[in-house]
Amino acid sequence: MNFQQLRYVRETVRQGLNLTEAAKKLFTSQPGVSKQIRELENELGVEIFVRHGKRIAAVTEPGKAVVEVIERLLQEAENLKQVGREFKDQAAGTLTIATTHTQARYSLPKVVGAFKRRYPKVHLTIKQGNPPQLAEMVIAREADMAIATEALDNYPKLLALPGYEWRHCVVVPVKHPLAKEQRLTLETLAQYPIVTYDPAFAGRSRIDEAFRAQGLAPNIVLSAVDSDVIKTYVELGLGIGIIAAMAFDEKRDRHLRALEAGHLFGTMTTRVAVRRGAALRGYAYTFIELFSPRLSRKLIETTLAGKAETYEL
Repeated sequence: MNFQQLRYVRETVRQGLNLTEAAKKLFTSQPGVSKQIRELENELGVEIFVRHGKRIAAVTEPGKAVVEVIERLLQEAENLKQVGREFKDQAAGTLTIATTHTQARYSLPKVVGAFKRRYPKVHLTIKQGNPPQLAEMVIAREADMAIATEALDNYPKLLALPGYEWRHCVVVPVKHPLAKEQRLTLETLAQYPIVTYDPAFAGRSRIDEAFRAQGLAPNIVLSAVDSDVIKTYVELGLGIGIIAAMAFDEKRDRHLRALEAGHLFGTMTTRVAVRRGAALRGYAYTFIELFSPRLSRKLIETTLAGKAETYEL
């Protein structure tokens, strides 16, 4: 038994039992993957996978137990490497953040600046995607943490902690009829074409739920993942925009007016998610605390160890 065999099994499961895709991810050949998995099965005395000819069709019942143990073993092997890296050089290494455009563009710049001043030798990478993609990046160890508003707390393999709260606002051209409204209502908004986020992003589900609860069908004429795109089309007169309030900049968006909408859509919570059981580098804890001062290293370590209830704001 060796770690290579364990990685082959794990990657085969991750790739939906597709040996060809698993081999590509592992930079090896499909026959090589099949052979190594067979050798592991022979050593364990159980079949991990159900096969139909040369195709893997399912994971066997004993295979499910084997896969769980493999995940833990490989996680601990990575943790062991992290311990070595931490003691070798606590101020150097890599850190990969998976996040959405809104977070990368509006909430992270100051955090990244402060972090780089403190850890100039840490190579920082920001990967963008929708929240489910971000969660999968962390689970697959392609990122150290994910930062997003949607979905992260739906994954049992992740510990998702609340970072900060925010609200939506409505943006309209400065001469739009709504620009002088004192207090918006959903009924009023439903009378206009709306430009807002894609369903996977930035509290869009909360927007949809609010209209649905009032029996209203909003006329959403365009969805986008990028707040800047939404504001651009609002400026062009395509409709009124619903965006995260943090995405509005009075100086930069001087042709638009932002209207309070928190009373319509409620308060959203942006979360930071890490893999359960993962050993984080010291500077990763620093990044999280710079992002949300409430999330101290002690709190995160205690929660990861299962010694505290899930933390909420």
